[in-house]
Amino acid sequence: MLQRKNRLRALSLGAVAVSGALALTACGSDDTGKTNNSGSSASPASSSAVKCDNAKGQLQASGSSAQKNAIDAWVKQYMQACHDVQINYNPTGSGAGVTAFLGGQTAFAGSDSALKPDQVAQSSKVCTGGGKAIDLPMVGGPIAVGFNVPGVDSLTLDPSTIAKIFNGKINMWNDAAIKKLNPSAKLPALKIQAFHRSDESGTTDNFTKYLIATAKSDWPYSGGKAWQAKGGQSAQGSAGLAQQVKQTSGAISYFELSYAADGIKTADLKTGASTPAKATVENATKAIASAKVAGTGKDLALKLNYQPTEDGAYPLTLVTYEIVCDKGNKADTLPAVKSFLNYIASEDGQNQLADAKYAPIPAEINSKVRETISSLS
Repeated sequence: MLQRKNRLRALSLGAVAVSGALALTACGSDDTGKTNNSGSSASPASSSAVKCDNAKGQLQASGSSAQKNAIDAWVKQYMQACHDVQINYNPTGSGAGVTAFLGGQTAFAGSDSALKPDQVAQSSKVCTGGGKAIDLPMVGGPIAVGFNVPGVDSLTLDPSTIAKIFNGKINMWNDAAIKKLNPSAKLPALKIQAFHRSDESGTTDNFTKYLIATAKSDWPYSGGKAWQAKGGQSAQGSAGLAQQVKQTSGAISYFELSYAADGIKTADLKTGASTPAKATVENATKAIASAKVAGTGKDLALKLNYQPTEDGAYPLTLVTYEIVCDKGNKADTLPAVKSFLNYIASEDGQNQLADAKYAPIPAEINSKVRETISSLS
């Protein structure tokens, strides 16, 4: 009888933990998996990959909104196994996420841009014992150029035209430059409504890096997380931009592909290949595979290639990092941080990304990520 009561109590506590965590992350799930003595779920999706390793407590994290859908999918699986951990990821944007982490408010941050040298220097305040903040690439994917043009289902754009649209130099959808790229499309005499991020964003940083690399003469800005061009309209987060495109006739914007849902159409991008590249996970993976590790030591910041030559490679991509201390992490959250990061970097965790319209990190780079996670202290 006592054994039965203990089992019921454990199940009840597990249900409470799952409910609390999923309320925090706005990610619904049905916890039907059973647990074994190690605390790993017996469900096929996570039993071989989630290792709780005595992790417990709450993890506060924030940052990139581009990776939120991936985080939600990962948390759903992780929480089915590790009932003693609650994860609260707030998609405040990359800039705000890094600021919160450097202020000691979160256990890790999500950012679509690697840390700058001054930010690494600041991290000594939160990473004790001589530690510093490092970048762990965890999520890849295409930045889609979503559009809402009545009567137009397919659209091809090149870097110069995109730069001129978002710099206010092309204002109508039937502009000659757009017509030249889309000779068979029935482009209306409709004003272009270009939307950009109102918050500091790694997606903006990567979007403008692409324009700087491919259309510098039409994009005379230095780039960064904050939007620099004049004019246009703004919205908060990737979800906010996608919503504006969905509801505004003539709208165009940029956001991670997972936000291009509910009928939002995305433009194909003209490259050096014979045919324009479509915004797909597979095509983004082709481009990300040519990225190089630019970080030193345990830092695994990547240098992306915005001008890939492979046929079909989609050039407008981003990689989202999880930012943690290499050493000097808080003792009460370190086990949970390592447990969760180990799972999302695992083969099972990375395999979940395609279903959520993200691209897994190339295996050669991901093996280094796993080695680094195991050495966190």
